[in-house]
Amino acid sequence: MKKHFLALGLAAALLAPQAAGAEGFAINEWSAEGVAMGGARMFAEDDAANVAYNPASITKVNGEAMKSSATYLSPHGSYKIYKDDGTEIEAGKNKVHAGWAVGSYYVKQINDKEWFGIGAFPRFAMVSEFERGSKASSNAFFSKLNGVSVTPTYAHKFDKKWSAAVGAEINYVGLELQKNAFAGGVANVGSVQIEGESYALGWNAAANYTFDDKNEIGVVYRSRITHSLEADAKAYSPISIYNEKANAYGVVTLPDSWDIGYNHKFDNKTRVELKATRTNWSTYDALNVYFDKPIFLQPAALSDKNWESGWRYAIGVEHNLSDKYAVMAGFAYDQSSIPFDGGDFLVPTGNRRTYSLGARYNDKKQTVAVALGWMDVGDLSFAGHPAKGDAFTKAHAYDSFTKIASISYQRKF
Repeated sequence: MKKHFLALGLAAALLAPQAAGAEGFAINEWSAEGVAMGGARMFAEDDAANVAYNPASITKVNGEAMKSSATYLSPHGSYKIYKDDGTEIEAGKNKVHAGWAVGSYYVKQINDKEWFGIGAFPRFAMVSEFERGSKASSNAFFSKLNGVSVTPTYAHKFDKKWSAAVGAEINYVGLELQKNAFAGGVANVGSVQIEGESYALGWNAAANYTFDDKNEIGVVYRSRITHSLEADAKAYSPISIYNEKANAYGVVTLPDSWDIGYNHKFDNKTRVELKATRTNWSTYDALNVYFDKPIFLQPAALSDKNWESGWRYAIGVEHNLSDKYAVMAGFAYDQSSIPFDGGDFLVPTGNRRTYSLGARYNDKKQTVAVALGWMDVGDLSFAGHPAKGDAFTKAHAYDSFTKIASISYQRKF
């Protein structure tokens, strides 16, 4: 029974479409409880999803536990684009392209000092789509990054105060990009599709320190992961000389990050978590794809990004109404890392604010949790680059938000 449960959970996490939508491509929605607390869930008791949020806290799991979660994300937003004299030339909306972030986790206590855990969950993913006949399509009309990380983890509890963990990360990404080709930034001469996938390795480490029965701190480091992406490129055009297929190649570096958390228990019923995450988005300096034969007469598709490293801050509150029922609430603020010259319609993301609520039922063997969230994605202005094919010189994304709903189920053995 346990083996079948784990196999099904891991398969669901690996096969389900992962989608962040318009809010960016860093995923924090790894369980319903995590969604409810704004991602500030580094010190949960008896929660197998600690594999994702804080591997050092899998030492808080007694015995053996398996957990699966599914989070629904539905992005919405509007945009305006302008030509070089500031005249508005188009206004529109993104196509609602909802998706799922699915996670599965397993933790086993080996003895009083050692634990093993494994998770399959998305750390990076996104999907965005705009009208194919729009001028925004010269920059991107369909973009999708599917991602999943599998993280086998070992944790050790040294004494009542210290615990630590180390783990590997097997990271998969599948990337699809589609855009229209505008000759001189004016005439639409066709479209290009780039599609590929890659596997790469990373690692993580974490440590917790307990001051007393009410206060605890923790830190988690996740390494950067470099993907050498091999892809297929296809050009579609009514002009026959442009119809071409090519092999494509690019390097994408997913950023490393630090999580720093603090947990305070007011009493046996109520606790609060604070969490700060530093993500080194500066690794995303360019999105360059090279072709082995020209596509629309170009040997490569080059796009400077030069993102800046940034912070995410979150606070989460958990209150036990009884031995079986609990309620949770959370808030998170994400700084936008996208400079004016490095923005695009792949990830039109401003400063983000997420508000969330949730509830949980548990008995000795099982836990069920649900959560709802609303993310104000914020506004973002960014430059177009007509010399590289964009049919505009400036764009502004606004009125962007994402609806979030999540459910989790955990079983103890």
